[in-house]
Amino acid sequence: MTVSLAPTEQELAAIRADFPILGRRLEGGRPLVYFDTGATSQRPRVVMDAMRDFSENHNASVHRGAHALAGEATDAFEDAREAIAAFVGASAGELVFTSGATGAINLLTAALGAASDGRGQGLGRRFAILPGDRIVVTQAEHHSNLVPWQELAARTGAELAWLRVGADGRLRLDDLRSVINQRTRVLAFTHASNVTGAISDVGAITAAARRVGALTVLDAAQTAPHLPLDLPSLGVDFAAFSAHKMLGPNGVGGLYGRAELLEALPPGFTGGSMVEIVTMRDATFLPPPNRFEAGTQAVTPAIGWAAAVGYLGHLGMDRVAAHEHGLTVRLLDGLAGLEGVRVLGPADASDRLGAVAVDVEGVHAHDVGQYLDAQGIAVRVGHHCAQPLHRALGVHASTRVSLGLYNTAAEVDQFLAALAEVRGYFGAAA
Repeated sequence: MTVSLAPTEQELAAIRADFPILGRRLEGGRPLVYFDTGATSQRPRVVMDAMRDFSENHNASVHRGAHALAGEATDAFEDAREAIAAFVGASAGELVFTSGATGAINLLTAALGAASDGRGQGLGRRFAILPGDRIVVTQAEHHSNLVPWQELAARTGAELAWLRVGADGRLRLDDLRSVINQRTRVLAFTHASNVTGAISDVGAITAAARRVGALTVLDAAQTAPHLPLDLPSLGVDFAAFSAHKMLGPNGVGGLYGRAELLEALPPGFTGGSMVEIVTMRDATFLPPPNRFEAGTQAVTPAIGWAAAVGYLGHLGMDRVAAHEHGLTVRLLDGLAGLEGVRVLGPADASDRLGAVAVDVEGVHAHDVGQYLDAQGIAVRVGHHCAQPLHRALGVHASTRVSLGLYNTAAEVDQFLAALAEVRGYFGAAA
């Protein structure tokens, strides 16, 4: 007998009760159906309580005071680092706090740029990117994992190349051997598309990078909240992810880096709190991860993030994934029966997340979103910060449902019923 990992209806009801916002009523008394977790997730009460407790009882600047509050704040901050690092299978020394996934990738590209400018001395030379080198991304990237690499290529004179996506929205791995060559120094790719939900074949991509000695950088912002994640086991060199998509607060995220790489990488940003000795002419820097954390850190959000991963860990990420997979199957099956609705990306639930974008024939995505909003259903519309991917799929904008652990089958059915009315409402149905 197969035992389902997904929470029972009673367990799901208890989970939903942990999120105060899900009890909100919108105009007209409609209950909120929140299907925009890919943009930002909702927060359980435990996260808000942890941040409130820190603010009320322990707030102080970290790593710089000798008083009691400073010690408590520093301990809480470093305990948070350890908890979040462990959540993704890493050690505390391999997690750099940043402002988010975008901040993490910008920090990394700034550090690689510094190495390319000759900073970092002997150890840093291994990261130098020179004119004629190649930086590889993919056509599926969120702008956060595309534009910083464009800028680094422009700064260093490197060539920017990319893997294409096929008609099903999946990366064309048959291009790996032609796109990744001996000049490739970096291969940056998403773990899962925020538009199509397609999960990348990390093993095949990292193997291709290793054959030419290229660094691998994984954008895990979309998978960290939804799948069990062990970054060292995936074999990537660096990875970025955000708290606010993992039931945590805005303003904090993480850059994972293999310990030996962080040890050799020069800092991308400089200032207070990341130095050892400073003279009027130069400075020496602390070991990682502090070397990469210039200035005052987002301490309270980090405390909230640790509470969020504690909540997810208590639920079990395998159970979270099983629940969301079941909802995704139900959603895709329902969409397949709607005339004039095209799913962007894989039409089945294998190797994909519950981020499901659709193009509704004859109706602009913004109109679709407004119609759904009038029913109390919150979705995202537009290009989702992935313009090249939308162009590759032949559309300018789409309507995206992104599921979370707190969504229900009844909400999926409500969305499908509302979407079925859209073309008729706007006069686009035959």
